[in-house]
Amino acid sequence: MEELDETDMEVLRLLVEDARRPYSEIAAAVSLSPPAVSNRIDRLREAGVIRRFTLDVDRSQLRGGVPVLLTLDVAPTALEDVREALRDAGAVEELFVTADSQLVFHATVPTEDVREWLLATVPMEEVREYDVSLLADADFTPAIGETDFALSCAECGNTVTSEGTATRIDGTRYRFCCPSCETRFEDRYADHADAAG
Repeated sequence: MEELDETDMEVLRLLVEDARRPYSEIAAAVSLSPPAVSNRIDRLREAGVIRRFTLDVDRSQLRGGVPVLLTLDVAPTALEDVREALRDAGAVEELFVTADSQLVFHATVPTEDVREWLLATVPMEEVREYDVSLLADADFTPAIGETDFALSCAECGNTVTSEGTATRIDGTRYRFCCPSCETRFEDRYADHADAAG
């Protein structure tokens, strides 16, 4: 599956509304059998369109804490380390990386001292500056929208059509718009692996 059709988009919309929706209910909505829906969802996961199924928890119903929106200006070389630390922090609900490599995230901090929480959570020596905004309310409404979705070539970024190719390298599946992009990518990957090893 290299192109997403209307049925794929409808399956995605239904899963965004309720990720625990039974396949039989999805099947009835898209006029397929439950096994066919299961196969489509497996292909969407394999293609990387569906990364995981999540649970939207209203933390205010579970425990106290201070809801904040934080922006961290991080040294570019430490961006992934800080991002990983935030991903592992239980208080972080949503995490974004901006085009200028800042980390922006929504968290419900278990203490009123946000700096203390940050010191315990991320390597602050890598944070050049940070900004904290207290939140009065937060609403997250994921939606597929009316945008056309297409898979992108891992090498050049062009749209992958039915004539595209795919390969698995070190457990990750990559998609390409053409065989030459696949070859260039594999060569670069091998060069980087040789240089690292």
